[in-house]
Amino acid sequence: MSTTAGSDPPPTTQAEAGSTGLGRAVVAAVVGTVIEWYDYALYGAAAGVVIGPLFFPDVVSSAAALAAFATFAVGFVVRPLGGVVIGHIGDRFGRKPAMILSIVLMGGATVAIGLLPTASTIGVWAAILLVLFRCVQGFGAGAELAGAMTLVAEYAPPARRGFFTSLVLSAPPAGIVLATGAFFAAASLPEGALLSWAWRLPFLVSAALFLVALYIRNRLNETPEYRRAAERAAERAEREKLPLVELFRTSSRHVLLGFLSITGHNALNYIMAAFAIAFMTSDSVGMSRPAALLAVTIGSIFGVVTTPLGGMASDRFGAGRVLAAGSLAGAVFAYPLFMALRSGSVVNATIAIAIGYAAVIACTSGSQGAFLVELFPTKARFSGIAVARELNGALVAGLTPLIALALIQAAGGQIYLAAGYLAVCCLLSAGAVLTAQRWGAAPAAEVAQ
Repeated sequence: MSTTAGSDPPPTTQAEAGSTGLGRAVVAAVVGTVIEWYDYALYGAAAGVVIGPLFFPDVVSSAAALAAFATFAVGFVVRPLGGVVIGHIGDRFGRKPAMILSIVLMGGATVAIGLLPTASTIGVWAAILLVLFRCVQGFGAGAELAGAMTLVAEYAPPARRGFFTSLVLSAPPAGIVLATGAFFAAASLPEGALLSWAWRLPFLVSAALFLVALYIRNRLNETPEYRRAAERAAERAEREKLPLVELFRTSSRHVLLGFLSITGHNALNYIMAAFAIAFMTSDSVGMSRPAALLAVTIGSIFGVVTTPLGGMASDRFGAGRVLAAGSLAGAVFAYPLFMALRSGSVVNATIAIAIGYAAVIACTSGSQGAFLVELFPTKARFSGIAVARELNGALVAGLTPLIALALIQAAGGQIYLAAGYLAVCCLLSAGAVLTAQRWGAAPAAEVAQ
């Protein structure tokens, strides 16, 4: 990693971090990221199946689906605020307190949604409280993955940052697998049981994951790299009190490039994890709920297995090259993916989602940790990654299921507009990565000058 002269400490060495510290950091980061994506994929699955009829029962089915995905998007709208606030805590007071706060907010909100009365019991207040808990959930998640990547990267040897951060980034599809698997089991029950009580169980199960993650994070130590940076920051505290100000003073271009670099990744990920279930179970496609959930669950497993391979490739060939290649592959894959989802065949859908994760998401997930970490100096890294990722989450990830559904409806059921949207997102990412790389120059080098 390139560092700012006189400000950033040298990178952590393997001996300094130690296998125990690195291993504990990886476990803490992976478990928390699994919970984040379990929560979000679970709500995405529920949005496509039960949120509409339970919380918006007085509107027609198509409008209820839009309303359900609008509440899905709400959680992403507040993520940038959570990223700014919790990212500031992480850069100013330490990685550990920030990551504990993040997991408490996420876990508590998910359990609260599982306990929430529906519209048949409390009327419009059900939708209001649902939006409130989605906001709390999104606020906590706003810094979760940024903190996880930062924590692991600052313990890992620089030459293997791609691999170790890819272990964190293999956790999102793992969370998706757990969430869709849990909801698959609930949706396999008769519809009356699903809508009355069974939909709550996957939300309440997250309490166990939350307690495990909280226990692990309470045992964390600060990273050696952060401790050294904090010692130097104490000598000029007047400049370091607001890491966000320092971030935009020195690295505003890198925030923009970081935002654009993951646009294609987020659009594809949320089309496969959240939109696909609602689309495949719609009247126009007609797939059963269990079949759609099974397709997403099986397909997502490929992301868990192949993302570390993308991380190893980024260590060997460069994170920017792998991220750009994955983004370009996503653009090519956009139309075939939508064709497979529209086919009504569970086999076609499963194969397409598996290819999406194994050939595209493995590259974009496996490389983005190392790529984003190298964009920002230690003193503003947590904030930089959080702001770039969560602004993208609000404007791209959270809105993508809603946008894709609206584009298909606007095209009279045709998929070309939605596929074009995905392809454009992927091309934007490829262009941003190539710009950041400056044809081989490390992005962080600009910060160091």
